[in-house]
Amino acid sequence: MFRRPLEFLNSLPAQGDLVEIRLGPQRAWMVCHPELVHRMLRDTRTFDKGGPQYERLRALMGDGVVTCPHAEHRRQRRLLQPTFRPSGVAAQTDVMAEEAESLCRDWRSGQQVDVSAATLRLTTRLISRLLLSDSLGPAAADEVRHCLAAIVRGLFVRTVVPVDALFRLPTPANRRYRRAVERVRELIDAAIAERRRGAPRDDLLGLLLTAAEDGGAPVTDREVHDQLVSLLLTGSESPSMCLASTFSLLAQHPEVERRLHAEVDTVLAGRLPGVDDLPRLVYTRAVLTETLRHSPPGWLFTRVTTREAELAGRRLPRGTTVLYSPYLLHHDPASFPEPDRFLPERWLDGEAAAGPHGALIPFAAGNRKCIGDLFSMAEMTVALATVAGRWRLRHPAGRVAPPRPGATLGPRSLTMICTSRADAPVGTAPQAVALTPGAATAASGVEKSRRDGDNGVDHA
Repeated sequence: MFRRPLEFLNSLPAQGDLVEIRLGPQRAWMVCHPELVHRMLRDTRTFDKGGPQYERLRALMGDGVVTCPHAEHRRQRRLLQPTFRPSGVAAQTDVMAEEAESLCRDWRSGQQVDVSAATLRLTTRLISRLLLSDSLGPAAADEVRHCLAAIVRGLFVRTVVPVDALFRLPTPANRRYRRAVERVRELIDAAIAERRRGAPRDDLLGLLLTAAEDGGAPVTDREVHDQLVSLLLTGSESPSMCLASTFSLLAQHPEVERRLHAEVDTVLAGRLPGVDDLPRLVYTRAVLTETLRHSPPGWLFTRVTTREAELAGRRLPRGTTVLYSPYLLHHDPASFPEPDRFLPERWLDGEAAAGPHGALIPFAAGNRKCIGDLFSMAEMTVALATVAGRWRLRHPAGRVAPPRPGATLGPRSLTMICTSRADAPVGTAPQAVALTPGAATAASGVEKSRRDGDNGVDHA
């Protein structure tokens, strides 16, 4: 699990629908069938967020909406939901395009670009603007980005080797992790303090502070802090990993890249994307959805049983750790033929292509589905269309490194060479490289949610 996690996961479905594994000294169960995963995710009262992963995350994020127990979730979700409704996401589209254009404005043909750092800088900036407006300035956002890199390196090992004593040792890695966690908390506290001294803003922090001052819902200062830390970290890391994986995969699949460029050129004709363009960027969304299937950033999750439960004919005692893996489900050939191939065309037939039993779950499912799924799909669609309309990215010569599993899955030090599409003759193919073995669309999700989400349905 620790040394070769992806190969290990792919080997499990042959062992059954529910497979016993060990995480360090602890016994745990991996759910390998999508129907069982959905049953578990729908029963959040029995299969609550917990286990070694969420114990570590709570130490970092507190009890915000990402990590809170079942009993607290509905209240928190309803409090935060207005920020992530389709109307709120649509209002951010121009900001997304401006930030994406700014990201690649200074690139030069032939330049080597740190794509991993660039995508993380973009997503950190976008989620911080949604949550905090400009209360987290560029310098602070960059500092959060550097801290996040140290945090995600430490979280995975703390999940698969849940032995607390190891992480109390004063090793350099443990010290880096603790310093990064403390610094993120300090930066968020400073942003909250600055906002309390200034004018109200129409963002998520403003919503939380208003709720705390109204005295209605029991919103404490600690909850304000925990919600911001939770959403800032998760809203930066996962979409960044997806975008970096997308650019890497496009460089390895020239025909997919050509089709993407053709759609972007036709729909946008050189301008920045707006909210009305999103439904027309059909193939662009298919590329992102296939990336989420092929290389899901959230690839492994834990739950814990709050009472005795039955799953796949087996009795699980209270306190049992249960795991599920989107990567495992997405790479099971029973759901997705030729799972290691990158085929955006899978998604051009709509949601029916999601595989038997809803095997595609990049944002989880049930009432704890990612609250920012619509925002993430919109920002990634806008960012991909903006960059692809201007630049072609290719790998330097040599072997392409496979994705690196950590707290999330994706390339963490991806360097690529950019070429201005304005400088390349029409129809020029990018350099092809040897391959290493190895979501529902934004617009339809926004439209469906516009029909029910703005009428109070807790859909995200």
